[in-house]
Amino acid sequence: MTEFSDLLLPGAVVANLAASAKKPLFQQIGAIAASAYGLNPADVANALVAREKLGSTGFGGGVATPHGRIDGLAHVVGVFARLAQPIDFKAVDDLPVDIVFTLLSPPDAGAAHLKALALVSRSLRDRAFVAKLRGAGSPDALYALFSTGEARDAA
Repeated sequence: MTEFSDLLLPGAVVANLAASAKKPLFQQIGAIAASAYGLNPADVANALVAREKLGSTGFGGGVATPHGRIDGLAHVVGVFARLAQPIDFKAVDDLPVDIVFTLLSPPDAGAAHLKALALVSRSLRDRAFVAKLRGAGSPDALYALFSTGEARDAA
């Protein structure tokens, strides 16, 4: 798995998501994952909260990559959210986060999880690509950036 099309469905991409803090954000991501992938929203939110307790997944530049392991998943899936207003994520650079790419993996998806995390991290460290994500006007436009190879080119 080396493409965003392997990770992301159009229904798992949200623009202008309103969240006041991490916990409500993770609850909303759980609801999106429930709708897109048929997951239990509480399981998703709890997995993300548990992982975040180990250390912030905000890696700088207003970007975070929360991730968690979910029983019952067949393969790694993603949820992308561009936030309406940045929130504190306790990121390494102390900047608030407005770009959130969540990865959800089966408990036994060691190598696949790491490959997906590397793909997301490489792409979201590309400032030009992140600027395009911030400027996209709709969920469809955001999904198109991931699915047309722009993210792969950024990586």
